[in-house]
Amino acid sequence: MENNPRPGEFRPDDAIRMHAGLAGVLEEKAAIARAQAALIRHQAELAAIALDEMERMTSRASREREMPMRSLAAEVAFATHVHDLTAQKELNDAYAFVTCFAATLTALEEARISKRHADVILEVGASIDNVDVREAWEHTVLDRAARETPGRTRAFARQLAEAVNPVSMSERHAEACETRGVSIVDLDDGMALLQVRLPAALAYGIRDRIRQQARIIRDAANAERARRAADQAAAADDGPAPDAATATDAADSLRDGLMSLPFGEAAETAPAEVIDDTRTMAQIGADLVADMLLTGAPAIDPVTDRSAGGLGAIRAHVQVVVPVLTLAGKTDSGASLHGQIPIDPETARRLAGDAPGWDRVMCDPITGTVLEVDRYTPRADQQRFLRARDQHCRGFGCRQPAHRCQVDHNHEHHEGGPTAIGNLAHLCTRHHTLKTETAWTVRQLGDGSLEFTSPLGNVYTDEPPPRVMFIPDGDPPPF
Repeated sequence: MENNPRPGEFRPDDAIRMHAGLAGVLEEKAAIARAQAALIRHQAELAAIALDEMERMTSRASREREMPMRSLAAEVAFATHVHDLTAQKELNDAYAFVTCFAATLTALEEARISKRHADVILEVGASIDNVDVREAWEHTVLDRAARETPGRTRAFARQLAEAVNPVSMSERHAEACETRGVSIVDLDDGMALLQVRLPAALAYGIRDRIRQQARIIRDAANAERARRAADQAAAADDGPAPDAATATDAADSLRDGLMSLPFGEAAETAPAEVIDDTRTMAQIGADLVADMLLTGAPAIDPVTDRSAGGLGAIRAHVQVVVPVLTLAGKTDSGASLHGQIPIDPETARRLAGDAPGWDRVMCDPITGTVLEVDRYTPRADQQRFLRARDQHCRGFGCRQPAHRCQVDHNHEHHEGGPTAIGNLAHLCTRHHTLKTETAWTVRQLGDGSLEFTSPLGNVYTDEPPPRVMFIPDGDPPPF
């Protein structure tokens, strides 16, 4: 009678196949590592050309000196279909590998480490300025990387870098504090990830305080449910419930505890009733952050004395594109925020209800091209048209919202270019500067597409964002 294999144990034929498959995986991963190392060397060569050009420049202005690298990054970005900031980072990283981490690049070529290991070494080792110290650190970390995962390699590399770095932690922390900021990562299903880069002490303090508040809210809701259950039990027994008063006192004390947490100014009175809150701790925490950031006034407000309300009076401004059938509730098709990320129809309708003015965008029913724009609360017609058409920056895969961009004359105004729709497009400050101060040129085609010509003579075309058209029931499809 044949014995069944234990979990994780395979039959001889399957084991042979697995050995062959594993050998194939290792072979292909080695080939990928060698190809990635070759790509890095090509990118480093390109970066060296731009850096040499920067060295030959006589201008001391940092923006002008950066133009050769920006121009090169734009060329690579268009050719490889990535954002030019991504291309520029890859060029800079490649040059750093060749000039500062040559041993790491050699290990990648020999497939002793992966690209993820190499990125860890570059990221952590960049803070070590002393060349001799950095080389010794690199060789020690490489020995560990050859037999460990990238995550474990990172932990070891950081510990070793801390031990050998001649720059004190205080100095490095002060410099790192200069990088604090806020960013957003778009997610699916109308969601987004809000990220705040802060000193660790502040970040952990914020998270701890949010957890305390969320716990009090959850416990208050639980106590309220217990009180109601006790009341119902008492009513059913036609007598007093022994724990009803205790549950009520607990709910009241929990409300008081929430209001006493030191964040800005607490409300004057606690809510009269605690609703039946079924949210998880994580959901309560997220809602607390949103409420405080959107409605709270800053503790430090340097403009209070110069404008009514100061920073606390500032409100968020968003641009929402809503199909008319969605607005009317006839369809559940999504809207979009800043022409970038989908949002749910209910949120779009609520935002539209509070809007001080409207843009109505007329589109060609076949191609979706914007034909006409009007507005009940007038502004500059051309700007409204361009915002509807472009939605975001038109340069190199950039997604900067149109309201944060500049309107560029594709054919420069001082050279006779007209201020007309066919000669205007949105470019963010970075791409507007690149187009103005380098040999890159832009020509607009009849359908609103932009034709970029690089200093190498290569031509790249950026088309306006597509439109989704909704055809009423009963009409034949336009194809």
